[in-house]
Amino acid sequence: MAEGLTFIGFGEAGAAFARPGATAYDRKTAVTDTRAGKIADYAAAGVTGSESAGGAVTEANIILSLVTADQALAAASAVAPFLPSGALYCDMNSVAPSTKRAAARVVGAGYVDVAIMAPVLPARLGVPLLVAGERAAEAEAELRSYGFTDVRVVGANVGDASAIKMIRSVMVKGMEALTAECLLAAHRAGVTDAVLASLDAAREQPAWTARADYNLDRMMVHGLRRAAEMEEAAKTLEDLGVEPSLTRGTIGRQRELGGLGLRPAADLAAKLAQIDASHAEKAA
Repeated sequence: MAEGLTFIGFGEAGAAFARPGATAYDRKTAVTDTRAGKIADYAAAGVTGSESAGGAVTEANIILSLVTADQALAAASAVAPFLPSGALYCDMNSVAPSTKRAAARVVGAGYVDVAIMAPVLPARLGVPLLVAGERAAEAEAELRSYGFTDVRVVGANVGDASAIKMIRSVMVKGMEALTAECLLAAHRAGVTDAVLASLDAAREQPAWTARADYNLDRMMVHGLRRAAEMEEAAKTLEDLGVEPSLTRGTIGRQRELGGLGLRPAADLAAKLAQIDASHAEKAA
């Protein structure tokens, strides 16, 4: 296992990747703050919690940054002065290539662009990772040594991995937003089953009913985080000279559904009814 590994950010992804012996810091709670439950999270994962970002990385060989998209640059800035010589800073956050390049300028030669290409659960250390940067090959070896099983170098330039992730997100998360718009309209018109049957007839498995249920579930649970990520996807398109018209709509829809604060019901019809009821309540 790679030694001297530290997590900056210890949410869902950090907990999914954690192995005993690692160190972790999460800015939302100091290790001495028992109210937030972070001590329990650290203990359950077998990692050592740190009270500061700087303290977490001073003896690290490899750092995995797993914060929210809007905090990626701030996290890099917070730890940069404390990074040991030769340490690898693996920025695994879902942000635009230009954001990663800005973070690389802060961190320096140890910066590595890493893109997580699928949900971390249930895959955990089996989740596909794309790696880019001058030290990408070294980072690939270290990540594999730690236990990641699906790691691939995709370029020598910071931003190469995140470009693949962000541009792919335009389609993947855009389809989620389109699903919500289509199905909410169908639900209100009373033609949900007919619309889904028509879509199923036009393509092979997986069935659109299952796909729609999954997409709405992801948006209701993670819509706010995904909206922040899609702001970075829009930035990616703008940096390429492409107007992110639909992507802006995706941001709004992800934020809208995530902001409802609903615990998703068990099936598609119930989810749609939940969303409809919440919208009606807000409009009243």
